Amino acid sequence: MARLVGIGDNVVDLNYTTGIAYPGGNCVNVAVFGGMLGHETAYVGKIAKDRWGEVILGAVREMGVDVSRCEIEEGETGRCGIHLADGDRRIVEENDAGLVKERPLQVTEDLLAYIRTFDVAHSSCYSHIENQLRRIKDAGVPLLYDFSDEWTEEVLRTVCPDISIAFFSGRDLPEKALEGYLRLCVEECGCMLAVTTIGGRGAIVYNGRKFYRKRPYNYGGAVVDTTGAGDSWITAFVCTFFDNRKYLELFVGNSEVSFMREEDFHDLEDCLIEHCMCQGNVLARKNCMVKGSFGYGVAFAEPE
Repeated sequence: MARLVGIGDNVVDLNYTTGIAYPGGNCVNVAVFGGMLGHETAYVGKIAKDRWGEVILGAVREMGVDVSRCEIEEGETGRCGIHLADGDRRIVEENDAGLVKERPLQVTEDLLAYIRTFDVAHSSCYSHIENQLRRIKDAGVPLLYDFSDEWTEEVLRTVCPDISIAFFSGRDLPEKALEGYLRLCVEECGCMLAVTTIGGRGAIVYNGRKFYRKRPYNYGGAVVDTTGAGDSWITAFVCTFFDNRKYLELFVGNSEVSFMREEDFHDLEDCLIEHCMCQGNVLARKNCMVKGSFGYGVAFAEPE
């Protein structure tokens, strides 16, 4: 199975409506979800030497993720406050991402050698290592990057040439506009795939040849917590994608003659991407029944 490493951010989600804090962060979540799917995973990042850093590190270790390359330093864990105001959930960054942004992780030659042992790497806009993404990609490791909803056309044009797969929230934009941004990522910036998730409208994937669409499963069903749902979707998608690419390369790459037609490869790719999106739907739907991103809640205050 494909080996996956998350490189960058971690955060603690402080839910003031319940008084419970949960470990998380985009890169932490992807590493944890990958492990849940049976993959060998690792998380590499700056961990603050405070209460919440201990909570994150302990939870991730217990989930079976390799954290041996994490750097533990003085500083504050990034805190994300969740409040309920007039029935609406309001999310507030309390300390501007803390240590992860104050002193971002540096991708050294030693760390790069470690990253090369993985089949796919993941980072995000919350990791603040944009100036180092090219080094990871040039090391020969496919790099998934999550823009979340922190993107503009200019940001896509700047970052996408340094990554392999672009993933971003489609917000409330119309699908035609999103198709244009997906085309930009692949056709102009060189990504192998571009993916956008758009809530109840599902997800759209573009591979340079066609668009693929998938509605979410049981969208109106019961929900415990949607924290981490997008991270779980992209984890299942990318793990399934690279698992199957490895099998394809094993059989096709070792063949001295071409035994499949171009249309056969296209059909295989169509089926694969469809399957990857289905897997994303399943894990995201399951994750909506978990408190926090992946549980491990710790009481920190009286509920509001």
